[in-house]
Amino acid sequence: MATTSFFNATSTSHPLSPTIKPISSHRRLQFVPLSPCSYAKLARCRVGPMGQRRLTGRMSIRCGAVKTIGQSEFSTEVLESELPVLVDFVADWCGPCRLIAPAVEWASQEFEGRIKVVKIDHDANPQLIEKYKVYGLPTLILFKNGQEVPDSKREGAITKAKLKEYLDSLLESTTVA
Repeated sequence: MATTSFFNATSTSHPLSPTIKPISSHRRLQFVPLSPCSYAKLARCRVGPMGQRRLTGRMSIRCGAVKTIGQSEFSTEVLESELPVLVDFVADWCGPCRLIAPAVEWASQEFEGRIKVVKIDHDANPQLIEKYKVYGLPTLILFKNGQEVPDSKREGAITKAKLKEYLDSLLESTTVA
């Protein structure tokens, strides 16, 4: 009597049984570049005994929440928006801009439904830079009802706590009584 082992990878006892091919060790160690979102997901994974990854808990990951716009989209995205819009003027070469980027991403999620957050590239939009007198980077300006909110321009790096205070004070002062 012939017996078929459960772990026999080449068994053809059933026409629908899959053929299992072992993964060679060099493929497991192959580096694949990942996005920041993927790294965040992998950090929350647990590797099982067969090499499979399982998420260890719930986590909402929303990457790219801040939209980068240009001169052509400025009027529709900012000036015609029903929500107040926080505009972040940035440049790729600007160190402080990269420093506050996580705080700006956080603000777009934290204040979702209350404000809209967009980024504008300094080098690609010189007309907007000149019109709104952006002299330092990063610069944050809040727009409401198609106009710049008075005293809302803020230049330079800012912490998450200071950004929260800044936005809370602006949103309180711009609410209609």
